[in-house]
Amino acid sequence: MANAVTDIQIPGLRKRATGKVRDIFEVRDALLIVATDRVSAYDSVMPTGIPLKGAVLNLLSEFWFRHLRPLTVNHVISTDTAFIMDWIAESGGTVSDALFEQLHGRAMLAVEAQIVPVECVVRGYLAGSLWAEYCAEGGPQRGAELHGIQLPPGLRESDQLPTPIFTPATKAATGHDINISVATMARAIGEETTNRLAELCLSIYTRAAAIARERGIIIADTKFEFGTHAGSLILADEALTPDSSRFWDAETYTPGTGQASFDKQYLRDWLVASGWNKEPPAPNLPQEVVEGTSQRYLEAYRRLTGHPLTL
Repeated sequence: MANAVTDIQIPGLRKRATGKVRDIFEVRDALLIVATDRVSAYDSVMPTGIPLKGAVLNLLSEFWFRHLRPLTVNHVISTDTAFIMDWIAESGGTVSDALFEQLHGRAMLAVEAQIVPVECVVRGYLAGSLWAEYCAEGGPQRGAELHGIQLPPGLRESDQLPTPIFTPATKAATGHDINISVATMARAIGEETTNRLAELCLSIYTRAAAIARERGIIIADTKFEFGTHAGSLILADEALTPDSSRFWDAETYTPGTGQASFDKQYLRDWLVASGWNKEPPAPNLPQEVVEGTSQRYLEAYRRLTGHPLTL
């Protein structure tokens, strides 16, 4: 298995930000976004990376950005490594064969957007925090109104919702994002922008879910990040990856319980079983968990794109 790339340093370039997974550098009048192989769970970055995870996130996002272009503009300039290396050199960065290998498949040049301070979440199935909230409100017995949305009684864990729903959330600097109502979102960023984002996200989800289902994957839910550039809303960050989405195996899908998934739920399950208290520092991951997580990400990529990841 390939080595995990968890730290990116580019001498001569200003690093704009270091996130849980991505490092962002300034190049010319754009941003260089590098998806590393770091993995986070329960708001902590694991000390062990997942080989090829960053390439899956980056190239799968590119796949979706291309397929969704009829619906929305996105922030991508290029993911071509040679082209990106030229931009790095022109911006005063030090290039090398070693840097090329680190960036290959993991790097994306993007226009800089003013990010909308709300997570745009679409759910097609009852899972995760929405399932927990539904149960807490007695939803299975009497239905529940959650964040301004009425859900009927009798739904089970992993059931498909009557129709996909838009459930925005706050963008927390630390800790968990918090689900909010559409009305709360409108008060924060304006009703017109809120309505446009809700419409866009539901259209994107519907289109992507249909493509994925044809390829054996159910997109249970996903989150999008939007920004504004040159006066227009654009899709930014990543799109429909195992980090931002819940991917289920359509062949084994059985409502009424949790589902086998192609994302980091496998890692979360191991962390819970390990007895970790979900407080830093996170534990080192055993090799079988590293390999199992990597294989799930690679399988999601293979199924959705129709070919294995090759770098």
